Amino acid sequence: MAGSGSSMLYSFLLFTVILSLQEMYRGKLASSELFTILGGFISSLLFLVLLTYSKLILIPIAVMFFGFYEWESSFILAEVVSLIAASTVHRVCITTCFLFSVGLLYEVNKISAVTVSKIESKAKRH
Repeated sequence: MAGSGSSMLYSFLLFTVILSLQEMYRGKLASSELFTILGGFISSLLFLVLLTYSKLILIPIAVMFFGFYEWESSFILAEVVSLIAASTVHRVCITTCFLFSVGLLYEVNKISAVTVSKIESKAKRH
C-alpha cells in the first residue's frame, strides 16, 4: 500500500504530465467534436489527480491551523483548476469536464463507501 508521501508525488507527477500533454495537443483536441469531448475527459482526470493531491496537502494544514477540515475546499480548488485547464482547449471542454468530474466524484465516493464498509466489517470480527 502506498504511503501519503508517494501518493502525493505520483499525483503531482501525473498532474504535470497530463496537463503538459493536454496543452501540447490542444489544437488537435479542439479540432472536432469527439476530440473536444475527449479534452473534457482529460481535464476531468486532472480533477481527479488534483483532488488526491490537494487532500494530501490541505488536510494537515487545515487541521493544524483551524482545528477542522472542510472537504469542500479541496473539491472546489481541484474543480476550478481543472475547469481553467479545460478552458484553454475549447469552450465545450469546460462543460464536459464538469460533467465527467461529477461522474468521477460519484464513482470515487462509491468506491470509498465500499472500502470503509469492508474495513468496518473486519474490525467488528476482531
